[in-house]
Amino acid sequence: MRIRVRRTGGFAGIERSAEVDTSGRPDAAEWHGLAAAVLADGTADGARGVPDGFSYEITVDDHTVHCADPRLTEAQRTLITRVLKEGA
Repeated sequence: MRIRVRRTGGFAGIERSAEVDTSGRPDAAEWHGLAAAVLADGTADGARGVPDGFSYEITVDDHTVHCADPRLTEAQRTLITRVLKEGA
């Protein structure tokens, strides 16, 4: 499974993105659980956030959802943080 996070917005407007491939990872089941929760909670169109807040586009294989600060679920926040930290 490939999980990609694209972050836009923020005060400086700097875009950041990263991707993680869960194939062969010992923690793949944990990633898959987070991804399933995020897909269930996201919206198909652009999510509305707050001025100078971050907006996120999360793609899991060929499914894309959108979410935005400050209305992130715990699963969304965890997945976003992990992908941006561990992804390439």
